[in-house]
Amino acid sequence: MKPYPGDITNVHGIRVGQMHNESARTGVTVVLGPREGAMAGVSVRGAAPGTRETDVLKPGNLVEVAHAVILSGGSAFGLAAADGVMRFLAQSGIGIDMGIARVPIVPAAVLFDLGVGDAGAAPDAAMGRAAVTAAAKGVQQGPYGAGCGCTIGKLVQNTLPAKGGIGSASMTLQEGITVGAIVAVNAVGDVYHPDSGQCIACARMPDGTPVKADGLLYGSSPTPMQVRIPAPGTNTTIGVIAVDCKLTKDQATRLADVAHDGLARTIRPCHTQMDGDTLFALATERVIQEINFVKLCAAAQEVTARAVANAVIHSQA
Repeated sequence: MKPYPGDITNVHGIRVGQMHNESARTGVTVVLGPREGAMAGVSVRGAAPGTRETDVLKPGNLVEVAHAVILSGGSAFGLAAADGVMRFLAQSGIGIDMGIARVPIVPAAVLFDLGVGDAGAAPDAAMGRAAVTAAAKGVQQGPYGAGCGCTIGKLVQNTLPAKGGIGSASMTLQEGITVGAIVAVNAVGDVYHPDSGQCIACARMPDGTPVKADGLLYGSSPTPMQVRIPAPGTNTTIGVIAVDCKLTKDQATRLADVAHDGLARTIRPCHTQMDGDTLFALATERVIQEINFVKLCAAAQEVTARAVANAVIHSQA
């Protein structure tokens, strides 16, 4: 299956750094904006999120920019990765100038991968620092960074989940604006291709037979099976949408909100009480003229859906 083109680093001013512990099956992905920061918003749709610095991004609050966004494994332990990123950025002279110090704004979201590797080796400040120092153009997609321990399809009892991972995609609109997304897919639900509608990742029986959750949820399964109810927060899809046009804080928040439709288009079921689905939005302001915001939101939904598909395609390669 052919992956979608582009990645989030095609957006002007965006770089990505990744680091992971392959034996522990966990890792960190850092999305860096320009030195002065990017206008930022956030939308949390899952019922069991693990986040840091999301309240500050809400409209009406003072701070408008983020200097980096962290996507991390390790459940709540993984939030410590942001400490290393903050220290590195501050030492590099990046952050809001508070007179006596610069304070970088580094929101973060985590996913639960403790059950697939070494639960005692969650990402920490050292891994966060290693990831940000590796930041560059281009994204390694699949089981890397925050996608290292991701799995997909965990609703059916006595089955094995499919591999998840990190995926990214981008497109450039006729107006010259580039829209990109990066998503770490660790969903309790199954993943469907956004164009063909084909199921491309779901649980499997020990003999390899695929088992889609749809049949179980809607009563059409040919064999008697039971729904497994994972503990809250043990899954979660997290990501970042970036654009290189100028947005207000309200618009950035709205962009993050509607990008969740890209998740709902590809992940079934989505936004459950077992997921902590969270998306951030960054605007790097290369293009300052007025934009067609409806068109921009539609593009954000599309690249988010493509990024989810790419996470699976690259993980299966």
